[in-house]
Amino acid sequence: MFTERFLRDKRGASLTAEERSRIEGSISEVKTIAPRKIIARAGEPLHESTLLVEGVMSRYLDDRQGLRQLVAIHLPGDFLDLHAFPLKVLDHDVATLTSATVATIPHAELEAITQDMPELTRKLWFATLLDAAIHRAWLFRLGRLDATGRIAHFLCETNARLFSAGLSDGRRFALALTQADLGEICGLTTVHVNRVMRQLREEGLCSFRASLVEIPDPVALAARGQFNPAYLYMETIPDFLSSVKRPRS
Repeated sequence: MFTERFLRDKRGASLTAEERSRIEGSISEVKTIAPRKIIARAGEPLHESTLLVEGVMSRYLDDRQGLRQLVAIHLPGDFLDLHAFPLKVLDHDVATLTSATVATIPHAELEAITQDMPELTRKLWFATLLDAAIHRAWLFRLGRLDATGRIAHFLCETNARLFSAGLSDGRRFALALTQADLGEICGLTTVHVNRVMRQLREEGLCSFRASLVEIPDPVALAARGQFNPAYLYMETIPDFLSSVKRPRS
C-alpha cells in the first residue's frame, strides 16, 4: 500500500480505510527516481501532486550564484506538494536527495476528492498545514539557535517525524544524508557540521555513522536543540519525548 505512511494513526488526522483506498485508487503512476534529480521546477505548470513513498526529498531555492538554500526536507509518508493543486505552479524547486519512490496523483483526481469526500479533503488540508508548521519551526531554528542547537533540533524533528511514519524506534533511525546536506539544512559549512557532530557524539547525545542516527538520550538532545514536538501535531507524544518541556521565553 503506497499510502501506508501518510497520516498514520500517530498523527492527529489519521485516515479511514475508505479514505486510504480512495487515495490509492487515485494514483496514476509509481516510479523510482535517482538521487539528486529535480522533479519539479519553480514556475513550471503542474498537473499532479506527489506522495513520497520511500527516500528523502527536498524543496529549495537558488541564489544568483546558483547556491541553494533548502527550505524543507520530506520523508516517507509526506504529500510534498499538495499546495501545487490550488497554486498550479511552485515558487521553488523540488528534488530527490536520495533514491526515492514516489506516487503521483493527478489534480483532476484531487478535484474529484474535494467534491466527493469533504472529510478527506480536510485531512489533506491538515497535511498541508502541518508542512507550514514545520516550515515555521525551520525559521526558528535558523534564526535563533546556535550551530549545535540547529543540528540537535533537526535530528529531533526528523526522529519524531520518522517515528510517526513507523521508521524510527525513537532512538535509532536511518538517514541517508551527507554532512553537506546537513550544512544546507542548518545553514552551516561542512567543516562546522563535522565539528558539531563530533561534539554531540562526545557528549553522548547523538552519533551519526554510515547513515544511521543513534540518540541515546532523546530528552537531553531535545533540550540542547530547544525542541518541542507540539508543532508536529502528533496524536500522542511518544514515550521517548514525554518529558520534553516547552522552552521558557
